[in-house]
Amino acid sequence: MPFKVYQKILTFSSTKRKELIDITREVERAVAESGVEEGTCMVFVPHATAAVIANEHEHGLMSDILRALTELVPPDKGWEHNKIDDNADAHILASIIGPSRCFPVSGGRLVRGTWQNVFLVELDGPRHSRKVIVTVMGEGK
Repeated sequence: MPFKVYQKILTFSSTKRKELIDITREVERAVAESGVEEGTCMVFVPHATAAVIANEHEHGLMSDILRALTELVPPDKGWEHNKIDDNADAHILASIIGPSRCFPVSGGRLVRGTWQNVFLVELDGPRHSRKVIVTVMGEGK
């Protein structure tokens, strides 16, 4: 099987300052479109105030994650960057969480745990446009 590289740019919008946006189906669709049978899928956000995680899509847990993020890095703590943009907490949290996650691809499908969905983590919304770059690499048809 030849080595393939496939890239797709997805666009999402957010409606809240901090929000978890489930992008699992769109990522799985990109993997299916790629034609890669065995390889890896990287999900990357090219934004300094957004991140990517994998976790359970359960509303209580999603609320808990957002609350924990606010408690971990309070927005009103007197951060230096807030003098410029008033979003230091979003930058700090994005640095801690990270802009990407990498998943295996096997049998032409994204490999994830039973309770793992892929989320875009909005940390400085609402935003009209957030890009997510999905890169799928490996052996394919």
